[in-house]
Amino acid sequence: MSKVNFEHLETLRQAMSRVNVDAVIIPGTDPHQSEYPAEYWKFRDWITGFTGSNGTAVVTQEKAGLWTDSRYFLQAEQQLEGSGVTLFKENVPGEPTITEWLAQVLPEDAVLALDGRLFSVVDVSQYERFCGENGFMLATDFCPADNIWPDRPPRPAGQAYVHSEEFAGEDVESKIERVLDAVRQAGAESIIITALDEIAWTFNLRGTDVPFTPVVIAYAYLSERERCIFIDEDKVTDEVRRHLKAVNVRVRDYDDVVRFLERRSEHEVVLVDPNRVSDTLANAMPSQKIYAHSPIAAIKAVKNEVQIAGFRSAMERDGAALVRTFMWLERAVNNGECVNEMDVWERAKTERAQSDLYRGDSFAMIAGYKEHGAIVHYQADEESASTLAPDGLLLVDTGAQYLDGTTDITRTITLGNVAEQERHDYTLVLRGHLALARAQFPVGTRGVQLDALARMPLWQEGMAFWHGTGHGVGHFLGCHEGPHSIRTDLNATALQPGMVTSDEPGVYKTGQYGIRIENLLLCVEGARTDDFGDFLRFETLTLFPYDRRLIDKAMLTVGEIDQINAYHRMVVERLAPHLSADEQAWLSDKCREL
Repeated sequence: MSKVNFEHLETLRQAMSRVNVDAVIIPGTDPHQSEYPAEYWKFRDWITGFTGSNGTAVVTQEKAGLWTDSRYFLQAEQQLEGSGVTLFKENVPGEPTITEWLAQVLPEDAVLALDGRLFSVVDVSQYERFCGENGFMLATDFCPADNIWPDRPPRPAGQAYVHSEEFAGEDVESKIERVLDAVRQAGAESIIITALDEIAWTFNLRGTDVPFTPVVIAYAYLSERERCIFIDEDKVTDEVRRHLKAVNVRVRDYDDVVRFLERRSEHEVVLVDPNRVSDTLANAMPSQKIYAHSPIAAIKAVKNEVQIAGFRSAMERDGAALVRTFMWLERAVNNGECVNEMDVWERAKTERAQSDLYRGDSFAMIAGYKEHGAIVHYQADEESASTLAPDGLLLVDTGAQYLDGTTDITRTITLGNVAEQERHDYTLVLRGHLALARAQFPVGTRGVQLDALARMPLWQEGMAFWHGTGHGVGHFLGCHEGPHSIRTDLNATALQPGMVTSDEPGVYKTGQYGIRIENLLLCVEGARTDDFGDFLRFETLTLFPYDRRLIDKAMLTVGEIDQINAYHRMVVERLAPHLSADEQAWLSDKCREL
């Protein structure tokens, strides 16, 4: 950590001393539980120097710790080195959890503090229980970022804009009625909405307030009698105001949300998602509360026909842009040009920007060459970016936001001189990837029941990966969305036709290389039987070839070879109309039959 960050840590400890706080918990999120918070809320980063999207810091007067998951172990080790902040690895045997560590280091009658605006109802209830069991006090109104962060970035001021029904496929009135119907079924009469992607989807609005996800900072409230959106006034254009007025949605100031909730009737029954709504907002309401998952997540996860058509079109344009990117990359490296990991991202953005519907990337590209590929969420910068050479593996995980869809793809390619172990490991990952893509499963199947399909080839040889196999994907929204997933964690959400999920097994060998292969899959109807009921399957949306040079054909079954060849034929057929003759020739060569 730099001397500047060390001074930030000491400044925080002084603020803690002034109000007799013994420990403070600092999350890496915002009041909306966003995956990618705006700079305004990155207080954890300012304190510790760690910049990963997942991680929680805890600071006492004598010690400091940072808890994060396996995606960020190597990054955190590098960013926290010499900082006085200790890395604690989540879900690793022998590593203490936050509460276990606090129970060890805090004195009797200690005061544990946090900013209740940044923690969900569930999070705070768990800390309350922990404090009660250990004789500690919990303060939920300690907000040091408001007072000790002198150069704090301003709250995002980008304007909202209307996401046309041409792309959304459903009008706002219809969406609101569907949401309120689900609220009534849950036994409530109103709902407070804090998740930015849910607000964007419900009101057909988009914005530029959060990196990589086209949302606008806002809260919302819906009932039969009243509809409100809480948003900074300077974000509301005349078009947006007319758009909202047409469906009787009142615009109120973003900072009015607490006062508004405080004035709700004690007889009103409000649906509150305890995992998304902050403790501060929930406590502001005198109303009766029904704690339940927001119905919006499940509704928006099932894409309509217009959205599905948009995904397919976006994949064609994105695939064509990646053909141009990888074609340039291959030729530049082979010609001895100076190209580094960051150049790959810049070139991909340039190629994607040829589409009028392109609105930026859906996450920061991961371009990891050789050992950098083993860092699951590696992010190149001016200091770390490796220069590429015609040797070794390059892992590229990239995605884009288009008005008609969101993309997310990972390809691992060879730049030359393939080792047999690299080819072997690549083929194992590919076999797991293919197994999930061709799965057919009964209606009602959950992602956890499919997860082992993608892991089994690696497991059989004593290898594994520790991240999820598949995450949900939004439509011109979050690249990562729920409620469905494909991973080892228990998740009760069944897969349904219209849901989009990723398929991304991998293997990572520290100091050597990383391999990951990812496509997006659309859940569609499968076989229908009289004896066994209805089945579902997947349609592959992503369009870009696998690297044939890394495939060990001897390890594949005849069915797997046919699956790869059929996929490559589809890639050529769908992408060719978007490519020049030279580009078509390059793609056809990459998609030759095995």
